Amino acid sequence: MKLTDKQSALQDAQNAEKSAIQLYQKSRLAQERLRTLLKFLPDPVFAFTLDNKVEYINPAFERVFGWTLKEIKGKNIKFVPDHLIDQAKQGMKQLFKNQSVLDFETQRYTKDGRILDILINGSILYDEHNKPIGQALILRDMTVENRMAKTNQIMFRISKALHQYQKLGDLIALINKEIQKLVSVEGAFILLADKSKKQLYFFSAQYRNLESEKKFKKIRFPADQGVSGRVYKTGKPLLISDVSKCSFFLKRVDDETDLVTRDILSVPIKLKDRTIGVVSVVNKTLGEFDNTDIELLSTVTSTIALPIENTRIHEELRKSYEELKTLNHAKDKVINHLAHELKTPVSVLSASMKLLEKKLNTLGIENPLIEKIFTRGQRNLNRILDIQYKVEDLLRKKDFKAYHILNKLLDACKDELTILIESETENIDIINRVHNTIETLFGPKKIKSQSLLLDEYLINLIEQLRPEFGHRKCLLNIQIDKNITVYIPPEILDTITRGIIRNAFEYTPDAGKIDIILKNTENYPELIVRDFGIGFTKEKLHLIFENYFTPPESIDYSTKKPYDFNAGGRGFDLLRIKIFSERYHFKIWIDSDRCKVIPKDNDICPGDIHLCRACTTIDDCFKSGGTSIHIKFNSSKERKN
Repeated sequence: MKLTDKQSALQDAQNAEKSAIQLYQKSRLAQERLRTLLKFLPDPVFAFTLDNKVEYINPAFERVFGWTLKEIKGKNIKFVPDHLIDQAKQGMKQLFKNQSVLDFETQRYTKDGRILDILINGSILYDEHNKPIGQALILRDMTVENRMAKTNQIMFRISKALHQYQKLGDLIALINKEIQKLVSVEGAFILLADKSKKQLYFFSAQYRNLESEKKFKKIRFPADQGVSGRVYKTGKPLLISDVSKCSFFLKRVDDETDLVTRDILSVPIKLKDRTIGVVSVVNKTLGEFDNTDIELLSTVTSTIALPIENTRIHEELRKSYEELKTLNHAKDKVINHLAHELKTPVSVLSASMKLLEKKLNTLGIENPLIEKIFTRGQRNLNRILDIQYKVEDLLRKKDFKAYHILNKLLDACKDELTILIESETENIDIINRVHNTIETLFGPKKIKSQSLLLDEYLINLIEQLRPEFGHRKCLLNIQIDKNITVYIPPEILDTITRGIIRNAFEYTPDAGKIDIILKNTENYPELIVRDFGIGFTKEKLHLIFENYFTPPESIDYSTKKPYDFNAGGRGFDLLRIKIFSERYHFKIWIDSDRCKVIPKDNDICPGDIHLCRACTTIDDCFKSGGTSIHIKFNSSKERKN
């Protein structure tokens, strides 16, 4: 070989060596880059041989699953859950068939027994001869992401349901089902506290079937016993991974039901200032309870605590309302019965007193003391009758049994009574008079609305009433506009106006002033009766129409005549007028200021401005207190339409 050929061959060898070195260096660089990439890749990478022995895992795999490469290299790790083995085999077939697999959803165990949701992407590894030698998988941990998505869905369903259920049982049953899905457990239980008995009880039990759930709802236990009791007492979550090793686990619940508890997680249901119950879940179906479960359950309980309490309060109020309705119905029946029973004997007693008075006059017995006794008795009988009439209006029932009974008796015995009466007296019209009296005292009254000139009516009424309040030394100021028409039954208008005028006099001391004003306000007739008397305290003014003001205490009643100062009995009148306002569509309201000299309800007014030491002038009393009752009627034309 020539020298040049040798030199050329050497040069070629050197170039080949240089190329090999460069290729090696590039390969080493690529490997280093690959190692660096795998080292910092956030998702676990898992490479294994065809016989499933570990060849390589990256740091992310160690961090997520807990095994190190040193522990498992060359070994076959079993981290596929038993219930997913068939799925894993199908996945491997798919991998070899397609030479890759994308977004394969499954689950895998960690070294410490937790189960993770995994999304797998993988490919086959080949040697230089293009023969498969193993597999490389990227296992993305989707556990937190999936749980968050699942939690959001469940929380959305719970939040949506919170305002759709008024019954506490229905609401909690739904929440319990969602909790069971959220944490993946065999049983979910919501226990509420009975503070009066210091007990916890199963309000809702989501376990197996309805018969099983009924067993739980029969169980109550002291609020400081068991796992749930400790959570209720401390207000902190508690996780027991093995109840057989828990000294305070309440085995009684298992004994009285078909539950076999392995592990339990309890979380308090807390409001801002107190714990109202506990949510307990038992027997995790996949893996073991962990901090994520505690966080999820705590999120649910913080969301449902206030709605549960509100629904429970609503339910208690509803039950109280039903009880009140029952009691109110019973009360109405009693009052109605008493009203029926009251009128007949009082009417008979009143008639008997009139007959007795006639007999005494016939016998020529005249005695001022007896006359005074009769007058006082008749006045109080009339007062009882007046109360009875007012009760009729409150009950809105006026058809008394006595009316029908007396009419039937009178009709049945009409002929016999006529003969007897004709034999004893020449007054043959007495039967008709008796019938008319029965109609007047006991008969139902037909009330019809009609158009009335309110200005003329008021002027006539005041003139009729003057003899009754003429003994009072009060200034009556009358301001009545003309041609004001209202549409209302005359009997009702009479009751209203007489009542508020009388009340004005009875709450105004002598030398006081009373205004009676009639005017059009915004095209509506308005009647104002204003007294400059003692007025209402704020407490009683609030109670007048809000809760129906009751009459004064019995000690405040007197045997004074109507229109006398402090004659008593204002409550029934106002309540009756309020009921009339709802029935006949007029508005009534009161403005009142309590006299500053007697600011409390039990303070006593002397009854005459001149006797009041606190008022130096009459104007001082006028400015001190008083009450205005406003009644705004509908116009006659509007009511007809």
